[in-house]
Amino acid sequence: MKETESFKAVKVSEHVYWVGAIDWTGRDFHGYLTQRGTTYNAYLVMADKVTLIDTVKAPFAGEMLGRIASVVDPASVRYIISNHSELDHTGCLPQAMAALAPEKVFASPNGVRALNAHFDLPGQITPVKDGEAIELGNMQLTCLETKMLHWPDSMISYLAADELLFSQDGFGMHLATSERFADEVDESILEYEAGKYYANILLPLSGYVTKLLERVAKLNLPIKTIAPDHGPIWRRNLNWILDRYARYARQQPTNKAVVVYDTMWGSTDLMARAIAGGLAAGGTHVKLMKMRSDDRSSVVAELLDAGAVLVGSPTINNGMFPTMADLLCYLRGLKPMNKIGAAFGSFGWSGEAVGQVRAELEAAGVEMVGEQPGVRAKFVPDATALADCRELGRKISERLAGTQA
Repeated sequence: MKETESFKAVKVSEHVYWVGAIDWTGRDFHGYLTQRGTTYNAYLVMADKVTLIDTVKAPFAGEMLGRIASVVDPASVRYIISNHSELDHTGCLPQAMAALAPEKVFASPNGVRALNAHFDLPGQITPVKDGEAIELGNMQLTCLETKMLHWPDSMISYLAADELLFSQDGFGMHLATSERFADEVDESILEYEAGKYYANILLPLSGYVTKLLERVAKLNLPIKTIAPDHGPIWRRNLNWILDRYARYARQQPTNKAVVVYDTMWGSTDLMARAIAGGLAAGGTHVKLMKMRSDDRSSVVAELLDAGAVLVGSPTINNGMFPTMADLLCYLRGLKPMNKIGAAFGSFGWSGEAVGQVRAELEAAGVEMVGEQPGVRAKFVPDATALADCRELGRKISERLAGTQA
């Protein structure tokens, strides 16, 4: 038996099969820690003109081709549609084109340019316009551009015959499971991984998310199934994920604070704990995170529904601790909204880190609370410094309580 014969497709709807790949061991997605692996979802539409929606990351080409072969002779695939040109969805596109010999490969106009830049395929990719329907013989597939969700080339595709939306990277998550449908997965896992995915990938594009949700609502498309390019497929619980995306995009602050820090000899750690104590005493839910124990993508996941972020760093070589610089650079690119915050930290003789942390938080759009640059302690924080930390936590908690309905 050939290796590819062990891979089987999964039926999604009357005319659609999942033919993607499961990446059980993947733990990094361009800096995003994927503790539970991921999937690269591709779909086969069994129309008169058999159509493949997206492909998979290059090392998983054999898995995808094996799943296709479990449903239909691969030579019968006539079209490939690329909804998104990022390499986790197009890495094996040249190999798929060679193996399947499709009549046409479709992408958005920006997708054509991106695929040509990736693979040098001049004249081999057909552009499809926003709102254009691709005729598959006995059914249609309508393509809608979703620019900047999350690349300029992104689009989604709608199969009216099955009331199914191929949502590319929207409504997805990094989660490797043997279950293909969201209603088969523990809800607590869905809750965490959906939020983490949004926070790390779509957060700076929240305005576009809101507009897309409004556009799809106005189109009044009947949708029974949402098939994303990562993670499980949504069929019985569509409102669960749609409601969360609407909430994520609003970034409404809650009475939750994330205190994130690193420490050299334990002094900034003491300050972080005192701040957390002040927050908790004020009735705020606190998440305390140390950067050498937690990763940046997990911190951002916790920030998604938080109203406040407090960042602490010791001073080293006249600057902030490297792990904190990494986090703040990442956070600045994600452009969180509606957050208040503060900086704190210990130092030995120069003490520049707290001011640098404050500047980075301000650059990320965080509204600062407390006096400039923030709470600082020389060497080991004394009783006065720890009292200042608790007071800072209390002030933040008071501000958060005032934002709650």
